Amino acid sequence: MRDKIAEIVKEIIQEPVKTPEELELFRIKYLGSKNTIKELFSELKNVSNESKKEVGQLLNGLKNQAQERFDVMKIKLENSSSEDLKIDTSRPGDQIENGSRHPLSLVRSEIIGIFDRIGFVVSEGPEIEDDWHNFSALNFPPEHPARDMQDTFFIEKGENEMALRTHTSSVQVRVMESEKPPIRTISPGRVYRNEAISARSHCFFHQIEGLYIDKDVSFADLKQTLLYFAQEMFGEKAQIRLRPSYFPFTEPSAEVDVSCTLCKSKGCNVCKYTGWLEILGCGMVDPNVLELSNIDSKTHSGFAFGMGVERIAQLKYRVNDLRLYSENDIRFLKQFTPGI
Repeated sequence: MRDKIAEIVKEIIQEPVKTPEELELFRIKYLGSKNTIKELFSELKNVSNESKKEVGQLLNGLKNQAQERFDVMKIKLENSSSEDLKIDTSRPGDQIENGSRHPLSLVRSEIIGIFDRIGFVVSEGPEIEDDWHNFSALNFPPEHPARDMQDTFFIEKGENEMALRTHTSSVQVRVMESEKPPIRTISPGRVYRNEAISARSHCFFHQIEGLYIDKDVSFADLKQTLLYFAQEMFGEKAQIRLRPSYFPFTEPSAEVDVSCTLCKSKGCNVCKYTGWLEILGCGMVDPNVLELSNIDSKTHSGFAFGMGVERIAQLKYRVNDLRLYSENDIRFLKQFTPGI
């Protein structure tokens, strides 16, 4: 029996296993249901009682050796097959499509770049605001009808009333509270209003608001700044006009229109045949707003303006449905890939 075991050990060591087929034959021969080692176990009953323990241990060792050889050869064959599947680096690679920035990100960056060139720095603030920064500090007294101009998403009511900000003017208040004039800043960000979602309105959108405070700031400074912006954004032939309006935090206030670049001010369905397109609101900062932020309104003055990024993108890319900006339709977004 010992001689048979020694002979099978040699066979296990020398058995050629170079292919999956040969590995399967090895398994059947030494580990299968009717393998050679099992036949030796069946002959154990013929061994003398004194030698049974020793022979049994040899047979168990033989079985373990066959299993180990099988496992080693299996791993080796699997590794060699995976090496055969390695990528041929000499072959031309698959073309990877270029991604693109979101159209609102493109317009936002362009607007920031325009104002950066004339000294405006970017300021940011929280999207969840208290009543003071979102309303009261901007000349919205309690129960003032102007608060109804903006349908607000309130989070908490009562003494510590909190809401999703309705405009980025709240960031300007924080800047005025923490910095001393001269102040020249723009505040880009997302804002929220409780409005029905449609092609022309959404419950969230993006604004960029600007603020300039210094000594002897005039309405003429405001107009010249906005004319510069319009010509940088829409072309050097762009013109603007200002129409009287009302905002609680500016006095006087105005709406700003830009000459329609699509029809060259001749009149089309986009500008409703007026030759003008509304782009933003503006005005001189109300003295009450300055005083509420501890800025002396007798020595300092300033102007503020605000625009919707979606509105500028609509004019730039002629996208008339606001919902497209937030649906992440790849067919829409691909149109803004560089090179297309």
